[in-house]
Amino acid sequence: MDEQGGATWMNREPPRGSAGVAAALSPAAEKTAALAEKITAEGGFAFVGSLEKAAGGDRAAAEAAREMAWEQLHAGPWHSVVPAWRDAYAATCLYAAGFHADDGDLPEALKILDLGLIMGGLLLREDLERGVEIVLERSKGGSGGEDRGVCAGILGGIDRGNESEVLRDLPPGSLTSNMVGRQFSLSMERFICDYFQRGCPVVMVGSIDHWPALTKWKDLRYLEQVAGDRTVPVEVGKNYLCDEWKQELITFSEFLKRTISPESCKTDMTYLAQHPLFDQVQELRNDIMVPDYCFTGGGEIQSINAWFGPAGTVTPLHHDPHHNLLAQVVGKKYVRLYPASISAELYPHTETMLYNSSQVDLDSVDLEKFPKFEGLEFVDCILAEGEMLYIPPLWWHYVRSLTPSFSVSFWWAT
Repeated sequence: MDEQGGATWMNREPPRGSAGVAAALSPAAEKTAALAEKITAEGGFAFVGSLEKAAGGDRAAAEAAREMAWEQLHAGPWHSVVPAWRDAYAATCLYAAGFHADDGDLPEALKILDLGLIMGGLLLREDLERGVEIVLERSKGGSGGEDRGVCAGILGGIDRGNESEVLRDLPPGSLTSNMVGRQFSLSMERFICDYFQRGCPVVMVGSIDHWPALTKWKDLRYLEQVAGDRTVPVEVGKNYLCDEWKQELITFSEFLKRTISPESCKTDMTYLAQHPLFDQVQELRNDIMVPDYCFTGGGEIQSINAWFGPAGTVTPLHHDPHHNLLAQVVGKKYVRLYPASISAELYPHTETMLYNSSQVDLDSVDLEKFPKFEGLEFVDCILAEGEMLYIPPLWWHYVRSLTPSFSVSFWWAT
């Protein structure tokens, strides 16, 4: 850095490694210069110094800078992370991935880029996406395409002999009273008048029949081919309210192995939950379309997330702030919903991070501890392949996968 604390690499050309990937992945000088100013303002002088060395071709400095940024991302709650540090982490991922790629370690380079996409900010997102394209293209020219060990097969089937057993696992009273209304080829006008404006859930049938995902995502080899080497965050354990619950970063290929392994499902239930997978894997994004309903009320898409896991995965009773369309692409799910008007009777957690989750465990209700929960009315449904469920804002919902399941949620705000 110069005496004013600015970056000296502003006009410097990126280094060119022996294979050229480091040069191709290096972020533009003007972006790193602007980033350096922001990080300097946050007191990150050591980081800026290391990043400058990384821009000059110092691999050790790149790894040191990446570790410093990683520590900043985990110094407190995620929502309190300064955005500049997320951009800083993305920058270090570009440099580090370039060095690994030039060494021929393409799997590690791809993993680092994915971490940048998952944890990094928006400043260098296009650079990271371009980096993924470069590394994947190089992988095709090498030893890509080998069998990673996932058997060919169809995802999402249900053993009819065990179907009654699966349904017995549902919370007491399920599917016995008020069911969510079902509408075939629901028009936009009827959706607005009968459900959106009234704040009522509805199951939509026949609205996503044109999605390629409905057939493609059942094929394990297809999923393996387009996403097998990508790194994704997964949840391990019963659900996020349990003490034994944890998160891991694994390859999509490893996730698929766990999903189809009966032994793994019994010991370490693994769930790819509420992850923007389609921002990472363009091939999967091309297999779906944003439903027109999501633009109701002049709405803007807030997030498109994947929910993928084996039978038995549970999302405990909670509510979300946005309009939500849950599209069931593969398999079946049971969903129970309670209106926002009875939130108090659902005993929300008092902790800030869990305020939108109920203390009531629907799989084992303790009426002595939560007496007001008894007898509360709800609506529920089984969401089958090709169907979508509209969940209005702040409606409480519990979700259980009845089979291996792949779903997509669309959140939009008005």
